[in-house]
Amino acid sequence: MSGTILGSTLNTPADGASTSPGTTDDPVVTKSYVDQQIQQALNGSGGGSTNPTTPSQPSQGAEEVKNVALSPGKILIANPGTEFIVRSGNAVIYTEDKNGVADLTDGKDLLNGQAAPKNHLLSFPREGRGIQVKEGQQNGLIVMVRGGYTIR
Repeated sequence: MSGTILGSTLNTPADGASTSPGTTDDPVVTKSYVDQQIQQALNGSGGGSTNPTTPSQPSQGAEEVKNVALSPGKILIANPGTEFIVRSGNAVIYTEDKNGVADLTDGKDLLNGQAAPKNHLLSFPREGRGIQVKEGQQNGLIVMVRGGYTIR
C-alpha cells in the first residue's frame, strides 16, 4: 500500500512546472537568439548586429611589465597607480611625505625606510614614493614594474 501512495505522489506535477519545454508557454531558444537579444539590449533596443562584439585590446604600454635594474644610491620613483614587485636584492621604501606604500600581499602600509619584502605586490597610489637599495648593500635590485616610473 505504501508503494502505491509513493507512486501517486511522484506523478503529481510541481506548481509552475505544468508546461513542457518547447511549447509556446516555454519556448526553446537558440544561442544566436540570446546573443542577438543581448546585443540589442546593449545597443539600446535598436536592431543591432546579431554577432556579439569583441572586447577591445588593452593599450600596449599600460599593462606591460618591465624588469628594471636599480643600482645602489638610485631611487626608483613610481608614478601614481604603478605597481612594483622586488625580485632580488634588499629594498627599502622611499617616500617624500609621512604616508606610505601599500603592500597588497600582506595588507599593510609600509612607511619610509621600512623593508620592501621580496615577491610582494606593492602599490603606489600617489607620486613621490618609490623604493631604493637598502643602505650598505653592494648589490642592486631587480624590480618588476607595471606602470610609469623614473630613476633618480
